[in-house]
Amino acid sequence: QAHLGESGGGLVQAGGSLRLSCQDSGRTLRMYTLGWFRQAPGKEREFVAAINWRGDKTIYADSVKDRFTISRDVAKNAGSLQMNSLRPEDAAVYYCAADRVIYRVTVTGTKNDYDEWGQGTQTTPYE
Repeated sequence: QAHLGESGGGLVQAGGSLRLSCQDSGRTLRMYTLGWFRQAPGKEREFVAAINWRGDKTIYADSVKDRFTISRDVAKNAGSLQMNSLRPEDAAVYYCAADRVIYRVTVTGTKNDYDEWGQGTQTTPYE
């Protein structure tokens, strides 16, 4: 069962910032890679960022590199996505997800490698 929950989305002026949070009330998130994905209307769900279980490796989609920062709080069994310099094209429902493999050595951005998903939170930058 999915036990992930996102928060922090909303309406923001282009150029502004938002911080998304992801909380896992089920399995121990700290043992899994945490990923963020997004889906805009009429488009496929796409990878945004991921962080490994130890929190020392991260990967980003080219479209968000140098603007978004993924992090995790092991003690709180949670993660976050800091989004700066938001653009109208960043508008989407953002989902956090947990890897299906425990203690994965590499960081994966492949959607099918994730088997637990939150409900999503809408983020809408406007001009």
